[in-house]
Amino acid sequence: MPISKQTRIVHPGGFHGGTVRVPGDKSISHRTALLAGISSGTSQIRGFLQAEDCLNTLKAMESFGARSWVDDEGVLSIQGTGGKMIEPAGPLDVGNSGTGMRLLAGLCAGSPITVTLTGDASLQSRPMRRIQEPLELMGARVDLTPGGTAPMTIHGGQLHGIEYRLPTASAQVKSCCILAGLYAEGRTTVLEPIPTRDHTERMLRAVGAPIRVEGQNISIDGYGPQGPRFLARPYVVPGDFSSAAYWLAAAAAIPGLTVCAEGVGLNLRRTALLDVLRRMGARVQIERTSAPTDPEVYGNVTVTGAELKGTAVGGEEIPNLIDELPLVAVLGALAQGQTVIRDAGELRVKESDRIAVMVENLSYLGVEAAERPDGMVISGPAKVVPAKSVRSYGDHRIAMSMSMLAIFASAPVTIANVACVETSYPEFWEQLGKLGVNVE
Repeated sequence: MPISKQTRIVHPGGFHGGTVRVPGDKSISHRTALLAGISSGTSQIRGFLQAEDCLNTLKAMESFGARSWVDDEGVLSIQGTGGKMIEPAGPLDVGNSGTGMRLLAGLCAGSPITVTLTGDASLQSRPMRRIQEPLELMGARVDLTPGGTAPMTIHGGQLHGIEYRLPTASAQVKSCCILAGLYAEGRTTVLEPIPTRDHTERMLRAVGAPIRVEGQNISIDGYGPQGPRFLARPYVVPGDFSSAAYWLAAAAAIPGLTVCAEGVGLNLRRTALLDVLRRMGARVQIERTSAPTDPEVYGNVTVTGAELKGTAVGGEEIPNLIDELPLVAVLGALAQGQTVIRDAGELRVKESDRIAVMVENLSYLGVEAAERPDGMVISGPAKVVPAKSVRSYGDHRIAMSMSMLAIFASAPVTIANVACVETSYPEFWEQLGKLGVNVE
């Protein structure tokens, strides 16, 4: 395979652990850009993730009339629109971001404007009927391709509240409905089958929105077509737990090795991987450093490695583990016995079909892995021997997860199409080198 900017060669060994600080949380960065963008006044955001996905959401908010700038200390300021949104001059390209597209769709549906949202080839293959249905029930019109995908054109305005039961647990669809509900007449209630990430609820509560959470029912009282009148405020974006997860997982598989990730988000609906690491035998310590008044809990996480044993993941823990499941598969390859992932059919409609792609790549490295309709079964401990180069299929989490497995290989591993890592963790390769791994 020819070597290019799209390819990295990760050499085995060398990972020595230590203390790391990871970039800001991607999910929270998206939401701060949206809420600050529709507030009155100028909000300051510390820790905003300066990666492609979040910057595309920020650019979209600027097309609706917000302004933004970054000072010498890296603090992002956003001057909001006061709740009003102007119609953009052309289609908005959100790149690879499903979160950005679905959350922006909720905002666009509430305003009397017509907006076309598009993205890269991967995003244009992902299902969008799941947001079309509730938005149209609320009164918007949403045009999709015949396959139910983007480009998506939203004709917004004149929404009314609804009660909507999510067919599938999805924090993105829930947030889309809640954000649209801000501009609706009456109350919008979303009923979740399983609790999912609650970043949107926490942040709306912090700006004073009339949101109620009663078990798995989330309700928002709409402000009507004039939209909300949120005031600008300071935000702190904690480190992204999903980014820290790579270093924590690598440490977990090396007996006696320790990694401490500082200042990472500790939202219980994001940190299910820590429970998995404990079950597999690693030692996990948590130190909270956030203030009681912070919308999100954050702190330091220390993991000490051990001889891992296989485990099973499924059921209600899946929504809180969905981004880390490729990493769980990697850990399964290094653990004693079988690791079973089930109830995770949602992996098939991420940036790639993460079930099929992970099984393919694990097999290329000599790991015994079997595909299931809603997950996979991995047998370990494997002797990781690269028979072929592996491909990310344009999926940042696949690229980074396979890089972790390469540390334990018997020879260098070539990983193709890794530019996608820029969407969420631009410093990933540099950080991998600082932790002792030789990367070409």
